[in-house]
Parts: sequence; C-alpha cells; structure tokens
Amino acid sequence: MKSFVLLLASIVCIFVCNSQTTTIPDINFEQALIDLGHGSGTPDGNVLTENIIGITNLNVNGKNINSLTGIEDFTSLTELICYNNNISYLDLTHNTALTVLRCSDNLLTSLDVTKNPLLTYLRCSSNQIENLDVSKNTALTNLN
Repeated sequence: MKSFVLLLASIVCIFVCNSQTTTIPDINFEQALIDLGHGSGTPDGNVLTENIIGITNLNVNGKNINSLTGIEDFTSLTELICYNNNISYLDLTHNTALTVLRCSDNLLTSLDVTKNPLLTYLRCSSNQIENLDVSKNTALTNLN
C-alpha cells in the first residue's frame, strides 16, 4: 500500500511539475478567458497553456482589456476578435495561423502582421496606426 501511495504521489508530481502556464497579466483578459471556459477559478495572472494551445477562435471584444500579453501562446489561433478595448500593443508574431483579425477601436499605434501570411480579413480601423505593412499578406481580401 505504501508503494502504491508513493507511486501515485510521484505520478501527480510529474503532471503538476510538467504543467506549463501562460502569463496573462491583464485581469480583464484572464477573466474573459475564464468566462469562455479556458481558465479556472479567479484570476491569478496565469492560465494553463494546455487550455489555450488548441483554441482557434477567440472573441474578447468589449471586455475593457488593456493588454493581450499571453496571446503568443495561442498558436492555433485562426480568428482573433478583440475590438472595442484599450489595447495599445499587440504581438501576433507567434500566431502564424491567423486568418481573421478584428482589432478596431483600440489604442494601437502600430500593428505588425508581417508574420501572418494567411491573414484574409483585417479590420484595424479607429486606432492610432500611422503605417501598416500588408505586403506579405498576399491572401488578404478584406482590409478596413
């Protein structure tokens, strides 16, 4: 019995020690993920990476989010809807599967979509973006 308990404790430790988390410093972003069933409990600044890695569509519009830090771990993301927030910086360089991005009505001063060659739909109006390079977005069919 003692060996069984020791074995069980070792297995649990392996799973807990190997569980990776993604830092989500914006409490409103984390709460939106919790509300969508991608996090658990109350906001603590982290979500399990395994809970978000397979997400393809994410809609967090109008959630009073200031930062989408952590979005880089959403590597399967094809559609991101984050309009009507207070986002001033958006790093999508790791979201190479992205095809739809709706980030209008934020505080963005720049937006780099050069690492998103599959992007077909981009709506980034009502921001403070002065330059936007879409030369590498050859699949782009809708730009606003």
